[in-house]
Parts: sequence; structure tokens; C-alpha cells
Amino acid sequence: MRGLPNIMVAPNGAKLTKADHPALPVSLDEIVTCALACHAAGADGLHAHVRDAEQRHVLDAGLYAELLAELKHRAPDLYVQVTSEAAGVFTPAQQRQLVHDLQPAAISIALREITADQDDAVTRRFFSSCAEAGICVQHILYDAGDVAHLARLVARGDVPRANLTALIVLGRYTTGQVSSPADVAALATTLTAALPDVDWSACAFGPQETACLIEAMRHGGKARIGFENNRKNADGGTAADNAERVAELVGQVRAAGLAG
Repeated sequence: MRGLPNIMVAPNGAKLTKADHPALPVSLDEIVTCALACHAAGADGLHAHVRDAEQRHVLDAGLYAELLAELKHRAPDLYVQVTSEAAGVFTPAQQRQLVHDLQPAAISIALREITADQDDAVTRRFFSSCAEAGICVQHILYDAGDVAHLARLVARGDVPRANLTALIVLGRYTTGQVSSPADVAALATTLTAALPDVDWSACAFGPQETACLIEAMRHGGKARIGFENNRKNADGGTAADNAERVAELVGQVRAAGLAG
């Protein structure tokens, strides 16, 4: 199974609209165009949210299938990960149904969301079915409690240990939703100590996004960048588009000697 991309772009997320930034992609055509531009700038993966006609986040297997088919045609070497994010709207059952209906190659799943119904047997069957289908599940982790939860599920066999991947989210539940490079070491160390073989990446809210991602890469992680988490460049100016955020990170990765 292919590992996580070194740089994944998250161009829109579940909550922002064009009122937040005019270059935020919401239609399928816009998402495809954005993905291609970010790929050209150095991103080797896309974290995709689809939207309805009113720019609302939806777990729509049909829309996702259209997007995946178009990207497979236009950028066959681009890693594409869809999301099952609840966004305060969708239940664990609806998230599982999306995966069942779509059967994507890769999906991100917030551990605290998918296990919110607290049915261990359902959780075990769901993650087992993903593994059997060859679906790469990236477990989204917000804090040390989520890391401990994932470690328990892995130890019990509820989550398969093989090909384990995770995303550390920095700043989601901090005051003002901002993160700092100083936040990286403790959570990265906690994760890798609990799950030494995990393939992990990080994303970061706030204007220190780039610095946080560089620090994550120094600790052996990979990076997810984009307007979903932050629209500011390191100099404080607003990025023109997602490709500009990717290009800044690529430049700093190379300057830091971290390029693979």
C-alpha cells in the first residue's frame, strides 16, 4: 500500500466559503483546477472535500466519484484522499456509509467522530472492512487523548496495525485556533512512542502553519497545507491561492535540507 504523500494540500475544508477567500475552490471544476495547480507547485497529494450548490460540505459519494474520476484522468500520479468529516452534521453511521458506497483508495477519518457511537464491534468491523478493501485510512488526531485512544484500539485489534497512518492536527482546539512550532515535539513524540510504525503527517491552524510543518518534518512527519487550515503566508500576507501556500512550503523544505 502506498504511503502518505510528503506534501498534501487541503484546499477548502468543510466550513469556509468564497466569502473567506475568493480563490477557495468549491465546485468540482474549481477543485480539479486547484489540485492541478498545487500538484505543479510541488504537492503530491490532495485532501478533498466536496460541496453542494450552496457551498455546503457534503458526504456525497456521487460527487466524490466524479472528482476522483476526473483527477485520475488529469493527474494519475496525484494521491487523492477524500474526507468523512462530520462537521457537526453527519453521524458515524453516515460517515461509514460514505466509505461503503464510495470505496475510495484513501480517506481521512477523525477517530473521535467515527467512534462517537461507542460500539466497539461496529468500530472493529468498519476498520477491518477498510483494510480488506485496501482503503488507506488516515486517523485524524487532535490531542494526546486521541493518540492514546488510537493506541488502545490498535492494541485490541479493533484498528489494524499494518499500514497505519495518522494526521496530527495542531491548533484546532487552542484559543483562536492557532498553532506554534513549539506544539509539535510533544505530540509527535507521544504518537511515535505509542505507535512506532505509524506513517504520520501534520496540519496546523494559523499563520505559523509553514513553520509548524517544517518542524513536523524535522521530527519525521509529512505535511498537509492549505486554505482549510490557514490562508496566510509566513510573512503575514494573504496567499493568492492554495498553490502559493504549497510553493512557499516547498521552498522552505528545500532550504531546510528536508527535501526527499
